[in-house]
Amino acid sequence: MTGLNPGLRFDKHKAGIQPNKFAQQFGLRLLPQLHEMYNPMPYDGAREMEVELAISLREAGYGVWRA
Repeated sequence: MTGLNPGLRFDKHKAGIQPNKFAQQFGLRLLPQLHEMYNPMPYDGAREMEVELAISLREAGYGVWRA
């Protein structure tokens, strides 16, 4: 969940700017088909959906970490 464009946020992680160690070490690319339908989304909606979406992505075999 971020106010940034997903591509910009990923680039910052990879460049070591506010890095996420998993994205920095293992991230190869974004999969727009997994996130385009959710952007943009109001903050309250994103907050509610974050947990459910993380669980479903993990069940599908994707690496998902959240704070």
